[in-house]
Amino acid sequence: MALKEQITEDMKTAMRAKDMERLGTIRLLLASIKQKEVDEQTTLDDNAVIAVLDKMLKQRKDSIVAFEQADRDDLAAKEKAEVAVLQAYLPARLSAEEVAAVVQALVADVAAELGRAPGAADMGKLMAAAKAALAGKAEMAQVSAAVKAALAG
Repeated sequence: MALKEQITEDMKTAMRAKDMERLGTIRLLLASIKQKEVDEQTTLDDNAVIAVLDKMLKQRKDSIVAFEQADRDDLAAKEKAEVAVLQAYLPARLSAEEVAAVVQALVADVAAELGRAPGAADMGKLMAAAKAALAGKAEMAQVSAAVKAALAG
């Protein structure tokens, strides 16, 4: 079953169970997916749905930090509940060591392509390759940190 279909089925289940918090989060997710489909005039595949999920999770995590700094624990708790619902749809994430290993392999590929060791100026090229290889498998902040570490050392 495609991820989008699974999310739709989970929305129906949440409606039947009258689980309003879960239902609200799933509806927000489906609305974001639909908006992206309308904007791009296409039907999203699982990878694109995961990209929407990643974006929503990043927004929620940023909101949690802002709410906690403002001592709004009630709003932070609501965002944390939404994060829990959204994370259920993501595939298993790679560990930091696995991300570092993939980045090292990409650095070697880029070095072979360039004919020299990549430097800080090649960060964009490495990030593009890393984003393509690790989309949906790791958070891009973690990937960025691994790329910077690989270029530095």
